[in-house]
Amino acid sequence: MRETLSFLLHTLGDFLVLLLLARFYLQAARIPFKQPIGQFVLALTNWIVLPARRIIKPIGVYDSSSLLIAALTAYLMHFSLLWLSPWPYLFADVFSQLALLAAALLELFKMSLYLLFAAAVGQAILSWVTPYHPMMPVFNGLTAPFLRPLRRIIPPISGVDITPLILILLIQLFLNVFVADFEKYLLYQVRLPS
Repeated sequence: MRETLSFLLHTLGDFLVLLLLARFYLQAARIPFKQPIGQFVLALTNWIVLPARRIIKPIGVYDSSSLLIAALTAYLMHFSLLWLSPWPYLFADVFSQLALLAAALLELFKMSLYLLFAAAVGQAILSWVTPYHPMMPVFNGLTAPFLRPLRRIIPPISGVDITPLILILLIQLFLNVFVADFEKYLLYQVRLPS
């Protein structure tokens, strides 16, 4: 029962964090919410973002309420998952709270990389199949800041731009080598001393 509840909490928590980050990045990249994915994100996040905007004001053009709610969701998700685990954890310690906060921020970073990964995959597939698909401006808007430096280094090969594939490989490398181990380390810091 505990494993099922943990799985549901982790899945729903990550999904909400992903939606809130998508809202934040779409707005930061000034991508209109007219396309279906934008409407989907708005429909599933308005219930929590719109009331929070009364308290949390935007910082410049950035939707700080979406980002702060995503961070709070990640924090509560990790707190709940540790509380449900059979291992003893010390939540009252300041160092443990800092480790949980760092794990929540790492969760935001990880979910941001997953969003970028999905946008790069979508862009790569659509550029080969239907380059004028309505989703292409969304993918281009999200990936352009990361592909621009790569395109300066790696020119097209026989007219084929392979930089989205390079970006996908770099994201996978970063997620598998650095993020996974660092997340385990942070959550281990919350455990009770032996």
